[in-house]
Formats: sequence, C-alpha cells, structure tokens
Amino acid sequence: MLKAMTVTAALVFTALPALAQDKVVYHIDDAAVQGTKGLRNIRNHLDVAPDTKIRVVTHADGVDLLLEGQKDARNNIEYAPLISDLKTRGVTFEVCEITLKRRNLDKDKFIMEAEFTPSGVARIGQLQAREHYAYIKP
Repeated sequence: MLKAMTVTAALVFTALPALAQDKVVYHIDDAAVQGTKGLRNIRNHLDVAPDTKIRVVTHADGVDLLLEGQKDARNNIEYAPLISDLKTRGVTFEVCEITLKRRNLDKDKFIMEAEFTPSGVARIGQLQAREHYAYIKP
C-alpha cells in the first residue's frame, strides 16, 4: 500500500510541470522603439504557444503604445487594431498610473483594452516573483 502511494505521488509530482501554463510578462518602456516589434513578438509567441498567458506592462514612454490613435512612426501602422486582436487571444495590457500622473495623462485617452496598475515597475516585479512569469523585453 505504501509503495503504491509513493509511486502515485511520484507520478503526480512528475506531471505537474507538464500541466503548468507558461506565463510571460512583456516589458514596454519605449513605444517608439519597442511597439511594433513587441506586438509582433507577442503574436508570434501565441502562434507557436497559444496557451501562454501573456501580460504586457507599460510605463514611461511605453504607455504611448496604448494611447488612442497611436501609430508606429516608421511604418504608420496604428497599434489599436493589433492590440485588439491580441486582447481577443487573451493578452492583458497594463498602464502604469505613476506615468499617467507624471505626464498628466487621463485614463480616457487610452484604448479600451488598456487596464491600469499603480506602478508598472512594481507590477513586473510582482508578476516575476509572486506569479512566476518569465520576463521578456523586446
């Protein structure tokens, strides 16, 4: 009986990593440099690993990615449709409220997919330390 329980426990603990969902935080602090590249990386990430839980945390100039009407300066591509598509695939987009205060930005200036967090940098740390998210900075 004890041997059977030990074998069962070993099988359960061996299978746990296979059951765990991949979780990744993408860190955007400069939309002009990271915007299109980051969104493309996320799309590609989900194309090969569709069950990955992805959060995008923006602060500093990265919050521009989520401003209504914002475009990639080089390619003149509007970010909102790309973000909307990723949101339908389960991606969460967060904006740093410290940045909003520093730059005098109102929440109503952001696309509807944007969520808000008190501190972008603190949020990234929490996701990594407490929730075991992998970190990517495109």
